[in-house]
Amino acid sequence: MKVNKVLVPVDFSQNAKRIVQEGFDIADKFGAEVHILFVAQVFQDYSEFFVPHMPVIQFEEDLLSRAREKMDEFIKENFDNCSSCKTEILTGDVAETILAYAEEKEVDLIVMGTHGYKGLEKILFGSVAEKVVKTAHCPVLTINPYK
Repeated sequence: MKVNKVLVPVDFSQNAKRIVQEGFDIADKFGAEVHILFVAQVFQDYSEFFVPHMPVIQFEEDLLSRAREKMDEFIKENFDNCSSCKTEILTGDVAETILAYAEEKEVDLIVMGTHGYKGLEKILFGSVAEKVVKTAHCPVLTINPYK
């Protein structure tokens, strides 16, 4: 198997650093580039649940701006050697956006955590990792961050 590009979706949780480090370790073994992706769930996905108090466009702009800041902080605080990695902030359904990005960028391997929604939220929204594993065009390595 040839791996030129490794995609690591992040959620900026406490476990994100470990997952990204695993992605870097694998990429180093193959001489591959690393893509770190954060997907902000778009507000309109929840529009049926409640009415927003601020304009949706402003909310999404603020969300993207804060996500970019968070990505920069996350990389700066945790990874000195990220000059060759690519970072991206996108909006949309998290699993679908990860899958679309992986195909568009011709990613060879996705490395992601198994953690996420629990209980009722999982029933309502499903598991991002599960959706990605079941439908990705490339292999997906899932990591249980609690072990």
